[in-house]
Amino acid sequence: MLTQASFGRRLTALTIDWFMCLLIAGLISGPGGSRTSFTPLGLFFIEVFILTALTGSSAGQKVMLLKVVDMGDGSRVNTIRILIRTLLLCLVFPALMTKEGRGYHDIFANSIVVWVKKTS
Repeated sequence: MLTQASFGRRLTALTIDWFMCLLIAGLISGPGGSRTSFTPLGLFFIEVFILTALTGSSAGQKVMLLKVVDMGDGSRVNTIRILIRTLLLCLVFPALMTKEGRGYHDIFANSIVVWVKKTS
């Protein structure tokens, strides 16, 4: 059975991704521009979708040692399901959670975020 990563780790990863995109949007848009446009959200979508599809983790998830895997067998999630998950993530579906603390974006994509403990 797969063990879900803690809410704190997932929230920290999401915060890292979001602030990274805000910073990049600020550099692209100039002062004040990133607060009045969808640039940060667009960058967030691109970053999370591409990195998760290619590596199984967004930048923030990599920092927090997290990985998005298939809920059933722990294998890699296919690109279409990552696309669905990322779209729902951008629509703030993570705020909607089950009693077990699993976000609806993960439920619809049949995925789960797990903590990948480093072994040395």
